[in-house]
Amino acid sequence: MNLLLIILILILLLGGWRSRSRISITSKSQPSPALHLLLARVKNARRWLVPLLGLLVIALMLYRFEHSQVYHPTRDAEYTPDDVGRVSEEVWLKTPDNLRLHAWFFAAEQSAPRARYVMLFCHGNGGNLTSRPGYYRAILETGVSLLAFDYRGYGRSGGEPSEAGTYTDAATAYQWLRTRGFAPERILVWGESLGGGIASQLAATERVGGLVLQSTFTSIPDIGAELFPWLPVKLISRIKYDTLSRLPDIPCPVVVMHSRADTTIGFHHGERNFAVAREPKAFVEIGGDHNDALLANRAAYVAGAERVVQLAITAEGKRAGEKAGK
Repeated sequence: MNLLLIILILILLLGGWRSRSRISITSKSQPSPALHLLLARVKNARRWLVPLLGLLVIALMLYRFEHSQVYHPTRDAEYTPDDVGRVSEEVWLKTPDNLRLHAWFFAAEQSAPRARYVMLFCHGNGGNLTSRPGYYRAILETGVSLLAFDYRGYGRSGGEPSEAGTYTDAATAYQWLRTRGFAPERILVWGESLGGGIASQLAATERVGGLVLQSTFTSIPDIGAELFPWLPVKLISRIKYDTLSRLPDIPCPVVVMHSRADTTIGFHHGERNFAVAREPKAFVEIGGDHNDALLANRAAYVAGAERVVQLAITAEGKRAGEKAGK
């Protein structure tokens, strides 16, 4: 916003300079050729410089508006790990650009059949990791471990959120799980709403065992054009989170979860994402509005979590069988 203020001041100064230039010219009957040339150049420069600066102001305002619509972080804690009802570990992750990210890790019982699997939870654009204990409880019912983390600028994590930054943050969380001994094909990535755009990027760049898209849009330009039809969103959008274009190239099992009653991200986004995803895949219809899946139909939510675990186990077994047959 400081840059925006500087540009506005420059526009005002240029306008004032032009006014003073006119006074100087009229007050002298015969200005020197050098002065006349200088003032002419200033006048000509102003003709394109002021509109250019004006466009820059508009672009900066739209960028800040877009950023404020995409990211709604909060810093305060809403719940604690105790509210999840499982033994937890508080984790601090360090990104390649030296930011500290806050995370919670819930380990499955070592004797549990699915203790080798873990869900990496990428949350939505609002609140922070402490806002979603109900989701964690539901996912943990499948018998896997779970790592939930905050993006930069959310909760107790440092920095400011950005698209590239959130991709780095998810990759950092993934690498932490690798250091804990989880094999790539046993790391399942869960993306809630905005988190689906982050989870799909991770699934497209790292080997994972499965991907869940919970109430996820096809891309920011697509959902932005629906929410703000009077703006040229697709033309000017700088934030993409383009899950739709990535899905055809993501090789792991995909589970799409969406509700017909979602008034924030319409059901058709889930349908389009599912249509382009590769097999094996599954569509699980959940209930309620965008943030009400557990209240409306908790069983369907748990079923979606169970489905991606089953698909991952089946895919791993198939790969083992193919390897043994060679």
